[in-house]
Amino acid sequence: QVQLVESGGGLMQPGGSLRLSCEASGSIFSIRGMGWFRQAPGKQRELVATITYDGSTNYADSVKGRFTISRDNAKNAVYLQMNSLKPEDTAVYYCLGMVGEYDYWGQGTQVTVSS
Repeated sequence: QVQLVESGGGLMQPGGSLRLSCEASGSIFSIRGMGWFRQAPGKQRELVATITYDGSTNYADSVKGRFTISRDNAKNAVYLQMNSLKPEDTAVYYCLGMVGEYDYWGQGTQVTVSS
């Protein structure tokens, strides 16, 4: 069993920054990668960014140049630095852990960007 715990969400004004954190615990073997997805009301859950265990990254076009994903393999943690936030970034953000042949999801953390 793998558990993912997210933190760092909250309310921020447009143009501001937030940093999301996610740490995995449990049976962490054969980790393939970690990432972040988000889901806004009435929308499909969409990819934000992923990072493989060796450091390769992938970003949604909508966040490229504004968000940065990073990892700490020793802590089995992944982070999302979000800069230049826009109202369209408002969503519940979910952490993804890809461990072995299975995917695990965190509980989600709310990010609200509003003036």
